[in-house]
Amino acid sequence: MIERELTVTTPEGELPTFVFHPEHGGPHPVVLYLMDAPGIRPALRDMASRLATAGYYVVLPYLYYRGGPYREFGQSDEDMHARQDLMGSITPTNIVSDAEALLAAVADDSAASDGPAGAVGFCMSGGLAISVARAFPERVKAAASIHGAWLVRDTDDSPHLHLDRLQAEVHLAWCDPDPTAPPEDREVFVAAADAAGLTYSLDVETAAQHGFAPAGPRHDHDAAERSWERVHALLRRTL
Repeated sequence: MIERELTVTTPEGELPTFVFHPEHGGPHPVVLYLMDAPGIRPALRDMASRLATAGYYVVLPYLYYRGGPYREFGQSDEDMHARQDLMGSITPTNIVSDAEALLAAVADDSAASDGPAGAVGFCMSGGLAISVARAFPERVKAAASIHGAWLVRDTDDSPHLHLDRLQAEVHLAWCDPDPTAPPEDREVFVAAADAAGLTYSLDVETAAQHGFAPAGPRHDHDAAERSWERVHALLRRTL
């Protein structure tokens, strides 16, 4: 397994990015792996590496780069407040320029395929993965939102809008209850997906909490493994 770090230049700064892919058998389909609110940490790196071992070129960008250099966050009040401020620096619009820069940055790597790509997002990035698929329909053919937050927003760039632009298949793992993605938002998203003719699957997790996928205090083994199974199947079908 190859694990390395690179710095990607975007229109808004220098984006620290971690790349994971097998040593042999490439080129491998590119999957943008978009971090949750706690940020990049060992648990998320382990997940990116696990996906890469299945034969993917996994790109894990530090999306908080607009607010300062790369850092790992702890559980202190200071870190919690800092994360809250940084979360507002990422939108369904500016993730598009980030994704464009990331795809361009790995294009010259012989280990990365130039064919269909995927996007997987967790928590705040669930909707961002869908936004990336909407912005790059010719390239991004799979998108997954795992315990995604704020998929329905009162903005023109809300992830639930213009789903007819996607050429990707989508998977959603939706927690219930989840204050960041309440049932009424799920109803709005599903109605929009059906109206757009979107190909999608939906798992509603009632026993797991928001944040169930990474290792940590909210990890739920059954829900996490169900999402792994869904994501692997999605990527096999589409990439």
